[in-house]
Amino acid sequence: QVQLVESGGGLVQAGGSLRLSCAASGRTFSSYHMAWFRQAPGKEREFIGGITWSSGAPYYAASVKGRFTISRDNPKNTVLLQMNSLKPEDTAVYYCAARLGSPSLSPRDYANWGQGTQVTVSS
Repeated sequence: QVQLVESGGGLVQAGGSLRLSCAASGRTFSSYHMAWFRQAPGKEREFIGGITWSSGAPYYAASVKGRFTISRDNPKNTVLLQMNSLKPEDTAVYYCAARLGSPSLSPRDYANWGQGTQVTVSS
């Protein structure tokens, strides 16, 4: 098991930037595949990006590709989500998640979740 804690959310104007951090506890952090999801009110939890544990290669949903960047620092047990050119439709609670095994876009495949951090983008 790995415990996850997100931070860095807040209120930002459209076009602005935020950086979210996900701190993980657990000595086997480097073995986990990490992902970010978000959930807006009344909507399903949406995959926005992930990063493999082995190569560190990130991949993204089409809705955020080119604007968001995911990186991980295994020695520091941290995953970062840099969000640029934010839009009002990016407003949501953002979650990081971890799973052993292959990457997945489905939230049902992730057993480990943080508590979430609110991101609000004003127009």
